Amino acid sequence: MTVHQNGTISFEISDFLLNCFIRSPSWKLWLSLPLSLLLLLAMGANGILLITIRMEVSLHEPMYYLLSLLSLLDIVLCLTVIPKILAIFWFDLKSISFYACFLQMYIMNCFFGMESCTFMVMAYDRYVAICHPLRYSSIITDHFVAKAAIFILARNALLTIFIPILSARLHYCGKNIIENCMCANLSVSKLSCDNIGFNRIYHLVVAWTLLGSDLILIIFSYTFILRAVLRLKTKGAAAKALSTCGSHFILILFFSTILLVFVFTHIAKKKISPDIPVLLNVLHHVIPAALNPIVYGVRTQEIKEGIRKLLRRARENRK
Repeated sequence: MTVHQNGTISFEISDFLLNCFIRSPSWKLWLSLPLSLLLLLAMGANGILLITIRMEVSLHEPMYYLLSLLSLLDIVLCLTVIPKILAIFWFDLKSISFYACFLQMYIMNCFFGMESCTFMVMAYDRYVAICHPLRYSSIITDHFVAKAAIFILARNALLTIFIPILSARLHYCGKNIIENCMCANLSVSKLSCDNIGFNRIYHLVVAWTLLGSDLILIIFSYTFILRAVLRLKTKGAAAKALSTCGSHFILILFFSTILLVFVFTHIAKKKISPDIPVLLNVLHHVIPAALNPIVYGVRTQEIKEGIRKLLRRARENRK
């Protein structure tokens, strides 16, 4: 309990309640099964991809190391958000502790930025492969991947750490019901009695700095790739060159399309149900994670062959 200078009394809160889809409660029923299946698919597909890349020596190359990093990020993001949402849907376990909420907030912001940065590095990998093929093996090395991984971790860990810190330092004086399925920064901070203007500005600046810079560099990479491909004269060379970028481009579309729709619906929230952005945010944490390994597995011959070898070994071990 806190007594303020103006004589008012407020109570400090120790936990929050995640109130999902308050205007569309029926969504919980029909969403629970698809979310469960998508979670299982994401865990299974990413797990198989990681094991295949680890076990198959021919896949010990920079491009597949980056794909492994993407799979790890997808797994962490899924496990940070989706199990708690399913617990709310199935068992009405809405409560989340004060510190667990801000930990979830940090992981979501940090790993989301890391995923965006990984796509940017993968775009650079494809740029070098198409535009400078003779220099690819000397530029994209294991050492390059190690430095890229350190950069991805450091940039996002340092820039996003202040988002939960600023929110946790706010004074929460009674209201503890979050109108969201997860501890999104603005959904939590608006419960505070303090002015959250600086929090909003910092969150916006960090989001556009991280995601905006990555998106710009990805667009530049694919612009140069497209220009190089259009200059190819050999029959079939353009199609072959573009096919090497196809999987990565599809993953970026998964990642960015849902994100852009979420942003636009958030901007137009007065014209649509407030539950729509919440739904899109939930789906953005599981759909790309479920589809990313499948796209690479289906479109990349080396990975398909690696999975076949893995299954063959499993059958032989059973015998």
